[in-house]
Amino acid sequence: MQGNSQLIRNARVLTPDELFGVGWLLIEDGKIAALGHGEPPAELLASLRSMTMDARGQWLVPGFIDLHVHGADGAEVMAGTIGALQAIGRFHAQHGTTGWLPTTLTASVSELETSLKAAHVLRTEESQMDGAAVLGVHLEGPFISPHRVGAQNPEHVLPPTLDVMKHLLDAAPGTVKKVTLAPEQPGALEVIAWLQSQGVIASIGHTDGTFAETMRGIEAGATHATHLFNAMRGLHHRDGGVVGACLLSEKVICELIADGHHVDVEVMKLAVRIKGKEGIALITDAISATGKPNGCYRLGGLDIVVNDGKSLLSDGHTIAGSTLTMGQAVRNMVHLVGVSLRDAVEMASTTPARELGLAHQKGRIAVGYDADVVLLDEELQVTRTLVHGREVFCR
Repeated sequence: MQGNSQLIRNARVLTPDELFGVGWLLIEDGKIAALGHGEPPAELLASLRSMTMDARGQWLVPGFIDLHVHGADGAEVMAGTIGALQAIGRFHAQHGTTGWLPTTLTASVSELETSLKAAHVLRTEESQMDGAAVLGVHLEGPFISPHRVGAQNPEHVLPPTLDVMKHLLDAAPGTVKKVTLAPEQPGALEVIAWLQSQGVIASIGHTDGTFAETMRGIEAGATHATHLFNAMRGLHHRDGGVVGACLLSEKVICELIADGHHVDVEVMKLAVRIKGKEGIALITDAISATGKPNGCYRLGGLDIVVNDGKSLLSDGHTIAGSTLTMGQAVRNMVHLVGVSLRDAVEMASTTPARELGLAHQKGRIAVGYDADVVLLDEELQVTRTLVHGREVFCR
């Protein structure tokens, strides 16, 4: 038996097909090597007794994948340092996130390059990872609508061009996985089509597009919607808008910030009813104030105020990111929206893994998959997080 093997027993294992009332999981070389109902075979238990974790009947679920994270614990992605990214990854691992996309803000091209290069180091050098794994980068802007900037800096909004897009992707080869842009902006459709040809997710967001303009973006290759309902033209009974197009299109996966501030609970229920668990990816949109007390903070150079978990620009009404964690998002979906734990976990893990082209290795508990797993207690609070079989958090 390999020295880096580990056995988890006495767990309620949530697999894609069934729930093990009591089950076990064997990890070898960072992968799920075997699993089964009941107690593990006696010979396996004997050989790994010193490397066996008793889950004490807790839920064992696939780790969460957050496609939209700006920061946490006082650190932000736009700092452009490896240390900041490590701090963010460590914090979110405490809340069940095993993989994430550091998410930039609309900024100068040189600032974006700096953030991209730092993320590229962590993505390619696993030895420097001590929390949730960096799976790539999400560029939120700068190709957004000047009419729907939200909590972004309008000074750095740019018209979509292939030259700038190619320059940013070349700054950190293979690292950009998702780009948020407004499809109605001149040049956007060409950029969307090119991103699709490069295997990069083109995401509709920070947009004032009409229903028809949004559909043209989808036809060009956009397959994702950034924080559905927020910073986009809404649904009106005489104009379907961006929201209507994204809800109706089976090609589009919709992000949802399930904190109760960004989207009303009843509206979240409506989105789930229309899109289903396969069409929704839970995200946090977490900022540097996540995990910190109430007070004044900065987001991409803008002043924000956090009070009771709600983050606003200094104007007092524009929501500026969130202080949500993926663990809380899952709990909110179960307790407020009323979905099953299985469905909530699929939105937090399986769907985003599929979006990233990682459905063959992440987002589920199955033999051959990465051992990115999380233990949840009866209140669905995270008690342990393992990334590639290595424990990065234990409560």
